[in-house]
Amino acid sequence: MSTEPVVAGIPQMGYGTWNRPGDEASNGVLWALEAGCRHIDTAQGYDNEQDVARGIKASGVARGEIFITTKVKPENYGSGAVLPSVRESLDKLQTDQVDLLLLHWPSPHDRYLLESYVGQLGEVLQAGLAKRIGVSNFTKGLIDRSIAILGEGTITTNQVECHVYMQNRPIVSYCANLGIPITAYSPLARGAVVGDPVLESIGKAHDATGEQIALAFLMAKGLIVIPSSGKKDRIVSNFQARHVVLTSEQIVLTEALDKGLRLVNGDWCPVWDV
Repeated sequence: MSTEPVVAGIPQMGYGTWNRPGDEASNGVLWALEAGCRHIDTAQGYDNEQDVARGIKASGVARGEIFITTKVKPENYGSGAVLPSVRESLDKLQTDQVDLLLLHWPSPHDRYLLESYVGQLGEVLQAGLAKRIGVSNFTKGLIDRSIAILGEGTITTNQVECHVYMQNRPIVSYCANLGIPITAYSPLARGAVVGDPVLESIGKAHDATGEQIALAFLMAKGLIVIPSSGKKDRIVSNFQARHVVLTSEQIVLTEALDKGLRLVNGDWCPVWDV
C-alpha cells in the first residue's frame, strides 16, 4: 500500500464513483490512480463495479497497492443473499477480496431484519471475501445494535454524508467515542462549496482552492474523504488537498459554516440523529 495518511487502515483520501456511469467511472478511477490516489470507493448500487475494474486495469497499478471499497445494496439483504451478491461484486471488480465491504443503508422501512443482514456481513468477513467490514448511513442506535451482533472492533467505519455545511456532529462524535472513524461522502456538498467566501479566503493563505480547504478541514478532523469528479484537473486538485494544513483559527472559521444542509434525505433513509 502507499505511504499516504491512513485512518483505521484506510487511505484517508479516496476517489468516490457515485453517479459515475460507464466510461466516466473508468476514466475517473484511472485519473485518480495516476494522480497517486490509492483508495477507490464504489457500490453495487452504482452499477459501475465493472467500470471501476476497467479503470484499475488501465492504470497498470498493482491490485495490492489499491484499497477497494464496495457496498452491498439493500435489495441484496434477504436471507442468504448477501454472500452471493458479494461474490458477484468480486467478479465484476476482478478481485478475490475487497479491502472494505459496507452495508450501503439500513434496510429501508425495515424490510429485512437488521440482525439478519448485519449477521450476513460478518459471514462475508469470515469467508475472507473482505478484509474489513463496516456500515454506511447508520444512526447511533443502529451502530449499537450492529456492534452487539458483530462484536466490538469489527466495524471499521461508518460512511455518512459530511461536509462543511452539514458537519453531522452527532454521529461523528458518537462514532469517535466508539473508536469508529467516519468516512465522509459528498465532502464538497456536491459542489455547493464552490465560491464560498470563507473557504476562498482561507485558500488564499495556502495557495489553495476553497474546495481543497473544505477537504483539508474534514481530514484535519480525522475523517476519511471520498470526493468525486468527472474532470481530470479537479480529481488531481482534490487529491492535492492532502498537503494543506489548516491553523486552529482556520478550523474554527470553517466549523462556523455548518448550517445543517443535508443533501441526502429520502423516504428510504433512517431517522437521522440530531
